[in-house]
Amino acid sequence: MNTRVLSLLAAVVILGGGLAGAQQRIAYVNSSKIFQEYPAAQDAQKRIDAIGNPMRDSLEGMQKDLQARVDEYQKKEALFNDATKKSEQQKLLDLERAVQEYRNTKFGQDGELARETERIINPIRDRIKAAIAVVAKEEHYNFVFDKTEQIQILLYGDAKDDITFKVIDKLKRGK
Repeated sequence: MNTRVLSLLAAVVILGGGLAGAQQRIAYVNSSKIFQEYPAAQDAQKRIDAIGNPMRDSLEGMQKDLQARVDEYQKKEALFNDATKKSEQQKLLDLERAVQEYRNTKFGQDGELARETERIINPIRDRIKAAIAVVAKEEHYNFVFDKTEQIQILLYGDAKDDITFKVIDKLKRGK
């Protein structure tokens, strides 16, 4: 088990032990499903795609240009003297560096697309968390876990405690 799950389980045990007399209610949501169903998240994804697609197209064009130049160099390499070979190889290396730099600047962990994605998604994430809190309070749940297809923090959950669709409904109604 990873440390995140262990920490989460320890917190539940500690809180549960401290509140031994009180009934603890636990629910879960599928945050991936919420993002898929929430219209604001769908719109946000379209905005992110509108930003990222031109960047991807530019990168793809740069990579095709680099490959074409490498192919051209390989065809003519035998005809070049040593000085020309060195010069052409340097040009290819420079172009390869430029492609890599563009990739990192636009798509890296702290790249332009990552920053824009965070800027667009954070307000939506905050609204989703707020809706989860409202539904949890209305339904008298003490804890709400997340269970997605990719991340299994919740190892088991009874379907009656899945409040995903209540959260989606709350978000769609705007309350």
